[in-house]
Amino acid sequence: MADSIMSKAATMEIPINSNGDTGTLPEDDSLEQDLQQVMVSGPNLNETSIVSGGYGGPAGGIIPTSTIKGPAVRFNPEYLDRRRAPAPVSGSSNHNTSTEEFSRGVAVEKLDSVKKWGINTYKCTKQMFSERFGRGSRTVDLELEAQIDVLRETKNKYENILRLATALINHFQSMVETQQALGDTFTDLSQKSPELQDEFGYNAETQKLLCKNGEALLGAINFFVSSVNTLVNKTMEDTLMTIKQYENARLEFDAYRSDLEELSLGPRDAAAMVRIEMAQHEYQIHRDKYERLRSDVTIKLKFLEENKVKVMHKQLLLFHNAISAYFAGNQQQLEQTLIQFNVKLKPPGSDKPSWLEEQ
Repeated sequence: MADSIMSKAATMEIPINSNGDTGTLPEDDSLEQDLQQVMVSGPNLNETSIVSGGYGGPAGGIIPTSTIKGPAVRFNPEYLDRRRAPAPVSGSSNHNTSTEEFSRGVAVEKLDSVKKWGINTYKCTKQMFSERFGRGSRTVDLELEAQIDVLRETKNKYENILRLATALINHFQSMVETQQALGDTFTDLSQKSPELQDEFGYNAETQKLLCKNGEALLGAINFFVSSVNTLVNKTMEDTLMTIKQYENARLEFDAYRSDLEELSLGPRDAAAMVRIEMAQHEYQIHRDKYERLRSDVTIKLKFLEENKVKVMHKQLLLFHNAISAYFAGNQQQLEQTLIQFNVKLKPPGSDKPSWLEEQ
């Protein structure tokens, strides 16, 4: 076998062409094809030998590979691609794990919140229907409920005042604009009619004075409407929002109170005692919330009443003095009323858009 190997090596070292002459070996063709064939098929270790010594050593150093147990090993091109691919970084795997744990925690938290919301909604709906059909009891604070009813009735009446005062402003604004146009017309005719110049002039001055006083009265009424609107749609509305929260807390409190009463009337085994303890805990939480909101409502109603009296005392006095001075024709008293209540009139044409805004 060694002789055959040596003969092959000698043949590869001394190439002979078709005429028997020595020549150059076509390395680019034959060797490249042999390498490609080896790369594709790969050597079979079951059909080769492993040499323990140097090349050309004694035959005794040759160990036949047929005595080695195991599957045949062949070359796989994908192995090189896998070796070239970078190994995963341990930090990235830890980051992915922490991200997954965080996402899982968020999902569990959302699920718990939805579950609690569903249970609370069911209990409150059950309590509401029980109260409506007369089968359940409700907690009532008679004094506080009366104050809440008075506030709602007062708000409705003040909203009616706002509607009427706004309508008065619109009608009076039309009258002032008509007086302004009428005064301009009288002024024009006084210049073009010499025989009636004085008469047109008197009427023009009268209409312009009425227009000026009308603008002052409009300023006073606008100030009145703005202050009442703030009282109704901000101060009262804020108190009513707290009242709504208080009423929802009262419904929740009664729902969990009824639930605790039902469990207390049932059996007293170990599982029932656990449920009673949990119901007692929820009952205490909603009771504290109810008491806190009831206290907030009581305080807000007190401050609202004080603020309402203070604001309406000033605004009603302004409205009365301005109306009386205008229709009495007392221009000086009307101007003094505006100064007293710090009412600032807008300059003529300030509400109209500028020529740049109209473009």
